[in-house]
Amino acid sequence: MNLQTSLPNIEQLPESFAVIVDNISAISVTGDEADKYLQGQLTCDVAQLANNKLLVGGHCDAKGKMFSAFRLINHADRRLLIQSKGSLASSMKELQKFGVFAKVDISEANDLSYLALTGSKGVEFIQNNFNAVPDSFTPVITHNEVSVIYVCGTTNRYLVVAPTASINKLAESLTIDIFPSTLWTLTEIQSGFVHMNESSVSEYVPQMLNLQFVNGISFSKGCYLGQETVARMKYLGRNKKALFILKSEGEAKWQEEAGINDGSILEKQMGENWRKGGDIISHYEADDGTIYIQAVLANDTEQGANLRLKHHNGIKFNLMTLPYSVLEQS
Repeated sequence: MNLQTSLPNIEQLPESFAVIVDNISAISVTGDEADKYLQGQLTCDVAQLANNKLLVGGHCDAKGKMFSAFRLINHADRRLLIQSKGSLASSMKELQKFGVFAKVDISEANDLSYLALTGSKGVEFIQNNFNAVPDSFTPVITHNEVSVIYVCGTTNRYLVVAPTASINKLAESLTIDIFPSTLWTLTEIQSGFVHMNESSVSEYVPQMLNLQFVNGISFSKGCYLGQETVARMKYLGRNKKALFILKSEGEAKWQEEAGINDGSILEKQMGENWRKGGDIISHYEADDGTIYIQAVLANDTEQGANLRLKHHNGIKFNLMTLPYSVLEQS
């Protein structure tokens, strides 16, 4: 294995690489009423899973605030809600609380691990090992006890879901560089898919985290927990926030002691003063000091806005281009 300890910036990433992704996990839901139960809990239309194979969605409380954002697949006889470990405990606790009234079993899929692959050599590896490669038309392929998911974005990725022993065996046979799981966070930031942390749980409605722009909300399905708030945000135009990608500017030596955390605050310049501009949801710090962040800001934040870390005024950020528009469709 070509295990790497370095943390490159986006420009330094090789064309093909792999990530052993240990900062995500999955909630496993099984039982006769699994689909029916999840349909009443999630923002996506679970009835479409059989046809679409892969769904993006959110799990909200009764007020429409999100516990988690996930990718939902059918893996063997289980429904897997694959998500950041930072959100999993809260989401699973709530699903289990209401799940006692349905014929379902809900637990963390501790037996599974995850390997991400990118680039032409990643595609070749998948083809050689599984005789097929998922794409936008067939986003999930299965091979014995393995599922391979196509994850589109600025960088197209392939997420292999399998028992831990199988993932370890696959990783050992790779000839491309294998990076730490923080590279998965970077690619999620690039793709505009929220990578939630503990401090962001129950703070935002789905539209504030751009779930509507990644097909994560169905506005035509039946009722689910938090639907009233989510619908109000859409039809009454009450959402004033969105998820943005930002990159630090300035000298790298300033950034080496940034002390940035998920939950750190950004300030925005308003005339001669600075006011709170938003909250950081996730971040990635490259070895050269470059910082990439996901942050929730006002959805009318303009390119060229002056933004800085509240606790480290010397570090300023510029907006990067999302792979989709944050302008709401009427």
